[in-house]
Amino acid sequence: MSKRFVTIWFHYLKTDWLIRRQPALSQLPFVIAAPDHGRMIITAASSLAEKEGIAAGMVVADARAIVPGLQVFDDQPALASRLLHAFAEWCIRFTPIVAVDLPDGLTLDVSGCPHLWNGEESYLAAIYSRFIDFGYHVRLGMADTIGTAWAVTRFGKEDTIIENGEHVNALLSLPPESLRLENETVERLHKLGLTTIGSFISMSRSALRRRFGTNFIQRLDQATGLEKENIEPVQPIIPYQERLPCLEPIVTATGIEIALQQLLDTLCKRLEREGKGLRQAQFRCYRVDHKKEQVSIGTIYPSHHAAHLFKLFEEKLSGIEPALGIELFILEAPKVEDAIPKQERLWERNCNLGNTKFSELIDRIANKIGNDKISRFVPVEHYWPERSIKAATLQEEVTAAWLTDKPRPIQLLSKPERVEVTAPIPDYPPMLFRYNGKLHTIKKADGPERIEREWWLDDGEHRDYYIVEDENGHRYWLFRSGHYTAARNHQWFIHGFFA
Repeated sequence: MSKRFVTIWFHYLKTDWLIRRQPALSQLPFVIAAPDHGRMIITAASSLAEKEGIAAGMVVADARAIVPGLQVFDDQPALASRLLHAFAEWCIRFTPIVAVDLPDGLTLDVSGCPHLWNGEESYLAAIYSRFIDFGYHVRLGMADTIGTAWAVTRFGKEDTIIENGEHVNALLSLPPESLRLENETVERLHKLGLTTIGSFISMSRSALRRRFGTNFIQRLDQATGLEKENIEPVQPIIPYQERLPCLEPIVTATGIEIALQQLLDTLCKRLEREGKGLRQAQFRCYRVDHKKEQVSIGTIYPSHHAAHLFKLFEEKLSGIEPALGIELFILEAPKVEDAIPKQERLWERNCNLGNTKFSELIDRIANKIGNDKISRFVPVEHYWPERSIKAATLQEEVTAAWLTDKPRPIQLLSKPERVEVTAPIPDYPPMLFRYNGKLHTIKKADGPERIEREWWLDDGEHRDYYIVEDENGHRYWLFRSGHYTAARNHQWFIHGFFA
């Protein structure tokens, strides 16, 4: 697919902006001026002022000699930049790649977009009509290169579309200033009689470089397509993004759901082909009144399951207000990760976050109440049981593994509690223990499992743990602190409860 570019020129950018705020100015000549070395210099003139012979660069006093009643407004230096950035963001409904071209233009990379408007003529007409409705005078041009589109927009016929492969021929009759050259270079070309691009385009590049410099050659090569020209879009390009423009504005909840389903199906098929899954997604709706509605979702694990992702969005779609209608839908995944299919086992039933159905359930709950309301426990690299786990968010990456594969209780006390124990010697499990005033007779026991204290954190004795079962079938995790000696009473503790 060949590249196609559109440039937009706002010839009366600042004066049109003033007229929108003061409609009466549309019937009067006026200018915008800024001080320069003690004089007021015109920086922009309205269309009526230009018809009277007034142009940017003139001194205000000279302009008033031509039009005595000329109105003058103070210039706002940052106004053009603010307006163009706002227009660029609005133009994203026509293409995702839009750049500001100061002081009075925009550049759009429209490759692959015009067919959504039934062709390039309809596409250009749609952009033109919208800006005219806003009250701005614009001219547009479309070509294979940015340089040619810029040239025909400002120096060619109105709203010119240069067919594929014809951009060089379109440049031949245009003046050298259409190549975006410095004023000094343009003046030298005219003095030499080189008044059109066709008069020097076939000359030796080395001779042109010696006479006019490398910037001249670069601009010529960019316009003719010999050198690639990049633009910096106002919004970074999201690699995983799908767009759905609408020929007629969508105003119903059903229409919004259908648009989301189409975008999800397309995006998820692409993610699946590439072995990817999204972790975050945004669904943006651009309304005809220039406002934007947006909802976002997140997942615990990378997912390309369209039905599941739609359920996550479905809870939030009621918050989208279509107003007069939505003309563009965009679904993008700013965070994407590898999604490796897990090997399924025939008999095993695991119910952790690695289980797809369980993780999707947690996704739905988290998108309703918020990720910050749900936490989980993950391993930490410590031998001491009460230090070996910590609370973590759903998105927090697990960086450690359990240091043992031996059984651990479902409920672990944050602090071990003293119990009274009757136990034979030297290293036998207890026969009886009393906890919270209740006596438990031990029928079965397993152990000991010795866990040493982490000497680099604190001093103290080791622990010998036993898994014990009482006469009612209840299982407990008990430990004796330190070595057995006949010279002192040994302290026993309960640390957890098994199922």
